[in-house]
Amino acid sequence: MPASEFPPAASTQLLSAALDGASEAILFLDAQGHVQHANQAASVLLRREPAALIGADLESLGLPADLIPAPPCDETTDAQQEADQSEAREMTMRHADGGRTRLRLSLCALPPGRDDEPVRSLLFIRDVTTEVDMRERNALLTSVADRTNRAVIVTDRELNVLYTNAAFAGLFGYTPEQAIGRRAEELLIGPCTDPAIVDRLRQCLEDDRGIEEDVLVYDKDGREIWTTAYVKAHRTKRGKVRYLFGLLTDIRETKQLRSLQQLIMASLASDVSITTIADQLCRRVEELAPDVVCSILHVDSDGRMHPLGGPSLPPAYSASLDGVAIGPDVGSCGTAAHLCEPVLSHDIDNDPRWQPYKAGPLAAGLRACWSSPIKGKDGRVIGTFAFYFRDCRGPSPWHEQIVAACVQLGALAIERQEVRSTISQVAYHDMLTGLPNRARIPSLIAEAIKACPEGGHVAVAFLDADNFKDVNDTLGHAAGDEFLVGFANRLRAQIRNGDMLGRLGGDEFVIVLQNRDALEASLAAARITAALAMPLTIGKRQVPMSASMGLSLYPDNAKDIETLIKQADAAMYKAKRGGRATYRFFSADIDKLAEERLMHSTALREAIASEALTLHYQPQIRTRDGAIHGVEALARWHDPVLGEVSPAKFIPLAEECGLIEQIGVWSIKLACQQMASWRRAGLDIPCISVNLSPINFQNVNLAAMVAQILAANDLPAKMLMLEITEGVILNERATVIATMNELRNMGVGLSLDDFGTGYSSLSRLAQLPIDELKIDRSFMRDFENDSGTRAIVTAVVRVGQSLDVAVVAEGVETEPQRKLLAELGCDAMQGFLFARPMAASAFSRWLLDYSAHRASLMLRLVGRALAQASGDAKGEGAAKSEPSSRPVAAAAG
Repeated sequence: MPASEFPPAASTQLLSAALDGASEAILFLDAQGHVQHANQAASVLLRREPAALIGADLESLGLPADLIPAPPCDETTDAQQEADQSEAREMTMRHADGGRTRLRLSLCALPPGRDDEPVRSLLFIRDVTTEVDMRERNALLTSVADRTNRAVIVTDRELNVLYTNAAFAGLFGYTPEQAIGRRAEELLIGPCTDPAIVDRLRQCLEDDRGIEEDVLVYDKDGREIWTTAYVKAHRTKRGKVRYLFGLLTDIRETKQLRSLQQLIMASLASDVSITTIADQLCRRVEELAPDVVCSILHVDSDGRMHPLGGPSLPPAYSASLDGVAIGPDVGSCGTAAHLCEPVLSHDIDNDPRWQPYKAGPLAAGLRACWSSPIKGKDGRVIGTFAFYFRDCRGPSPWHEQIVAACVQLGALAIERQEVRSTISQVAYHDMLTGLPNRARIPSLIAEAIKACPEGGHVAVAFLDADNFKDVNDTLGHAAGDEFLVGFANRLRAQIRNGDMLGRLGGDEFVIVLQNRDALEASLAAARITAALAMPLTIGKRQVPMSASMGLSLYPDNAKDIETLIKQADAAMYKAKRGGRATYRFFSADIDKLAEERLMHSTALREAIASEALTLHYQPQIRTRDGAIHGVEALARWHDPVLGEVSPAKFIPLAEECGLIEQIGVWSIKLACQQMASWRRAGLDIPCISVNLSPINFQNVNLAAMVAQILAANDLPAKMLMLEITEGVILNERATVIATMNELRNMGVGLSLDDFGTGYSSLSRLAQLPIDELKIDRSFMRDFENDSGTRAIVTAVVRVGQSLDVAVVAEGVETEPQRKLLAELGCDAMQGFLFARPMAASAFSRWLLDYSAHRASLMLRLVGRALAQASGDAKGEGAAKSEPSSRPVAAAAG
């Protein structure tokens, strides 16, 4: 039934009911903007009673009065009137109770009617508070997403793109308009994208957890980009996937290229050949750039090429390049090496430079080659790094980034090969005796146990020279070194084939006796003891020699290496207490052994508590001018019963008994107090070095304690140098490295003590925040005469120079040693040539005498200079004959 057929009253009621049922507020306005009628939604929205709305103007209702348009003139077009009618605006209405509502207003002018018709327009009002909040929130989220440096992409379940941020456009080149509506796979996946990784990322459709993978994708121009892709599904309340959210991070430099550097550094620190390093590097590069085949060639001093790595090249082709001389027309690699610049051949088949060599790569499907020279520090080409392509093409920007990193790493690998081999040898052998050192001994025992037949035995003997300290203190370190070499030679002469001999450090040695039961081991121990009983001739002196020896048997006493060594050590102490120059087997008398250990640890605790420990001081002399470089504080312990106890013995005991931290803190306190006292006395000492154990660096409060001690003594942090042993290199705890960095940031110096005696590692050394390397005194033996020892010391000095850290040589006892170290560029020296360790008062006197001697020498030099200036030709000639190093040598003396 049409509305026109309703009676007027029924029609009005029907219209009123319809309007009151509408969710949108409607105001009926006359020509002046007064309300003639309002529905129920308007009363609720405007918070007015219906009667209060009738007759009210817009302004009194809090609505803008300018909504009512001016009466149309004759020239007003229908289009303009339609625009006025459809115009909508938003506003915020403030209510009397303080509340606010966001409104959208839309005015609709009614068609002209009778002149007495009061209603001329309808005002539709809608509450859009929630909609505006959502719109503003989305705008904020979009703004945040556009500010991040990670690419964001949102797709529907079918992987059609719904949203991308600004970082996505910057990384991949697609604007939002170009990306939205297209499939994500179409935008990002390329010929070398791993399908298996893509399939794993799709698993997020079935898994509520997000999935993260490193994946190679492509930008708009087809360039490769390694990314870390994190993909997570957004689901409805019913669990149905609605959107897929992707976060892509460019990892080309932060992760992928860094892996190359880590690979080379790790390989340099391990005992592998340069060919193995090159092979590993090529394989890793081919993982990062699957569309290339990688090759590394070495160019020798004669300009001939030698393959180092090329696992994906045909072996016959690589072999054919061995010994080929570089030149202007020798493929890409030979030409690049000859010209000292990168060479690109887009088409191997038709490149004249490739004609004699093209058969090999073409047969393997390789069509182009780009080779870059690897240059040494002196500028000479020492190798080439090449990319072969399966298409006629050139390198992409990603390829260029890889090669820029690899030519540097290749140069490091080739140049450091000889030094690395030397350092690797130092890491596992004692330089004084040539024996395996502490780091190597456990593996020797493991080898002996592995070779032990079923039912057999392995004896581990722990030896300690009885009178080594007396020799060292009486005759000096050079004599002590000669004693240790003679001791080691005696032991070598007494072991049979298959037995193993090593030096733990100091005067402690280990012998591994293979396939020996208790009786056979006892006979061997007796023979060794008898051989050591003969005196050793050192210079013109006959020095007595003997050793206390402890033995432990595998598998009777223990089956693990660490326990075997500890048991042999305990048995050695039993032998020493039994009168020395004898041997003892480990027994099960654990209680007695523990009691004896307790006695020693108690004596050490009492010594620490009663301040029976003392510090002696040994100067360090700067090489270039003879000035004081610093002073090392050395702990000393004299026990009323045990006598003088060597630091090599009581420091390990302190570590075993948990006292090492107390000794370390005590040493720092006393050394800083003494340094402050010297400063007040006017003595100019640049810094003081204090020895600490790696265990000290496991204390997270070490840096805070050091800062407190420095402040208490009013000392700058740069005046303290903490010496750490190479054992810290093996300590992978984050706490240790964090403590070292905290100390370094404070300004406290860190010195790596006894470098090269057991744990040298280039990869770890480069990561430690150290300021100084100390060459162990064992390197000084035969330093003047032995070319091998001199080469090792040279390598250590060069390592220090390459890391930009100071190098200090210990145990310098002769003038030839000083001169050679000065020629090598060693920064500072310490040893008996300058002074022995001495008490604080004695050191003060020594420093005054030394300073006076240097001042006197300087006056003489000034006098000579004045004589030269006066024109004394004879004196001038004499002055010119003076060696330039004499002032420093005289001052050092």
